[in-house]
Amino acid sequence: MGETENHHHPPPPPQVVPPPSAPPNLGLSRGPTWTPAEQLHQLQYCIHSNPSWPQALLLAFQHYIVNLGTTVLIASTIVPRMGGDHGDKARVIQALLFMSGINTLLQTLIGSRLPTVMGASFAYTLPLLSIINDYTDEAFTSEHDRFVRGMRTIQGSLIVSSFVNIILGYSRAWGEMTRLFSPIVVVPVVCLVGLGLFARGFPLLGNCVEIGLPMLILLVISQQYLKRIHSRAHLILERFALLLCIGIIWAFAAILTVSGAYNNVKPATKQSCRTDRSYLMSSAPWIKIPYPFQWGTPIFRATHVFGMIGAALVSSAESTGTFFAAARLSGATAPPAHVLSRSIGLQQGVGMLIEGLFGSLVGTTASVENVGLLGLTHIGSRRVVQISTGFMIFFSIFGKFGAFFASIPLPIFAAIYCVLLGIVAATGITFIQFANNNSMRNIYVLGVSLFLGLSIPQYFAMNTPLDGHGPVRTDAGWFNNILNTIFSSPATVAIIVGTVLDNTLEAKHVDDRGVPWWKPFQHSKGDVRTEEFYSYPLRLNEYMPTRFL
Repeated sequence: MGETENHHHPPPPPQVVPPPSAPPNLGLSRGPTWTPAEQLHQLQYCIHSNPSWPQALLLAFQHYIVNLGTTVLIASTIVPRMGGDHGDKARVIQALLFMSGINTLLQTLIGSRLPTVMGASFAYTLPLLSIINDYTDEAFTSEHDRFVRGMRTIQGSLIVSSFVNIILGYSRAWGEMTRLFSPIVVVPVVCLVGLGLFARGFPLLGNCVEIGLPMLILLVISQQYLKRIHSRAHLILERFALLLCIGIIWAFAAILTVSGAYNNVKPATKQSCRTDRSYLMSSAPWIKIPYPFQWGTPIFRATHVFGMIGAALVSSAESTGTFFAAARLSGATAPPAHVLSRSIGLQQGVGMLIEGLFGSLVGTTASVENVGLLGLTHIGSRRVVQISTGFMIFFSIFGKFGAFFASIPLPIFAAIYCVLLGIVAATGITFIQFANNNSMRNIYVLGVSLFLGLSIPQYFAMNTPLDGHGPVRTDAGWFNNILNTIFSSPATVAIIVGTVLDNTLEAKHVDDRGVPWWKPFQHSKGDVRTEEFYSYPLRLNEYMPTRFL
């Protein structure tokens, strides 16, 4: 008989049955977890702490440069369509910068008291187009007369509409509305404050790729990678890489201009790429102080006033989202309701009234780009922003000096905005940590608010021709202007949709919505830090050189 071969199989491993309370193992490794943090620990200077004076001056100049890009873009887009020449554009830029400086100083001292720069707002574009369209068919002796008539109409519209916002702000009606917010509402609002300005990013950069793209790449590499070479390089590049990159790329653009690289290109390309196409240096006055009614007696028209009211409401909604981002990136708590009311009453009320008196082209809003700069440099000092107002006012009075920096090609600013606006959008996402991330109800509210906040304004933008007449076209022009302006703003649509859904869809689940974390910051005495960050007059501890380590 042959020998029988025996196959021995090892016994099966014992099965480990998890206890009933343990979640099922889905094959996912469990890494480290992070608890929610009310303040960002990577900030080097928070709202009350201050860098050294030399650093503060350079950082303040960076804020001025970032704000300058939006100011020049608005003036370059609107003034020629109004019939203004290069001299008119220079005067408009001076007025916008002057009002940005005044309103920023007021806002940081007695308004929100957050480190936010108040810059020119794109929310006023549709009302401006409506004014331009009304005067297009009228007969004027010159294009300059048409421009002055439009500016006088803008002055009157700003003055009258400001009183509506004074009432909304100082009656605390705006703050009571924000009490309906929760982290679930703040996430899409702050996200779309940044993402809603995507047209000012790469689409504007693409107008001159050979300048804008090197600026974007150089800024990312120098500010995020080269800073790791040495500790001293880390300090310099993390805080001042933006200024360094602007200088390099601006010089590169000047070399291309002088060498004739843009002599045989399209006029639009010359306008975007050349450094000598702004004509601001030759047309700006050496010294000129903006003064009340500099364009003449204001003109009041009901239709345009209602359009400005709609734009002011949009600007208030966008500023509210920007304030939450600024608080997060400066180490402050979420701004309470009474502070938001105070800031809106000052910004869209008193500030708008002053802008109308001084003949500004548009109203101001909390600058999203400058809030992104807080996150880029990791410095949220209020003093730095207050110092930047000195640069704004100085260069608005001494026009030739301000015109020199205003001649920076816009694609360079667009490259900067690709980074800064992205930081603000990502800051909005961080508020989700205070709510239940795994709630299907929260996912629904967030998803619908984000999508409609992008989709509805895109529909209005696609159906708004150059004359400013949006898709809402009834016999009441004032009604059309208000609705077309409101629903063209991503942040405003997100506030409307998010607030309605969050407060009507299973609103009783307050823990999932993050309301317990939210409530203490809605009252002046709900959290001891709220009194410290937002009260005035200035407290002694603001002068203490404390830092986040």
